[in-house]
Formats: sequence, structure tokens, C-alpha cells
Amino acid sequence: MKGYSYTPSGVCSRKIYFKLDDDRTVHDLVFEGGCNGNLKAIGKLVEGKDASEIAGILKGNQCGMRGTSCADQLSMALEKAMADMAAE
Repeated sequence: MKGYSYTPSGVCSRKIYFKLDDDRTVHDLVFEGGCNGNLKAIGKLVEGKDASEIAGILKGNQCGMRGTSCADQLSMALEKAMADMAAE
């Protein structure tokens, strides 16, 4: 299992941490900053789920007029991690 960190842009959270196993299953998702309760809930909802499926569900989710959201930023983080795994 490999750990990843991602610096989101345009949102309140400052960092996203998670692990992906060889099957690209999401584990131990934690947001630093942002809406604490909501982001903890996202971590619980995605635990043990397929990263590609989660990225597809969350991609494009918006928070107000920001054009993105913490969930959308998570989709970008997961896509980047999966691309990094494929390149190894």
C-alpha cells in the first residue's frame, strides 16, 4: 500500500492524504483543513472503495462559486495517484 498527499487548489482544505493498495482501493483518507465533519464523512464513505469509481462520482462537484470543491479536488488527487501508479 502506498501513501499519497495532494495539495488542493481553490478550496478551504490545505492537504489531502490517502493510501492506495495494488488494487487501487482507497484507504485512510484524511483532509487537512476544510469543513471537518463533512470531510471526515467523505473519508468514511470512500474507505475500501475503488479509486476510479470514487473519482468518477466526485469529479465536477462544486462548492458555491469556486468552480471546484474538496470532493472535486479529491477526484483530481485520486486520478493523479492512479496515473503515478500506472507509470511505475
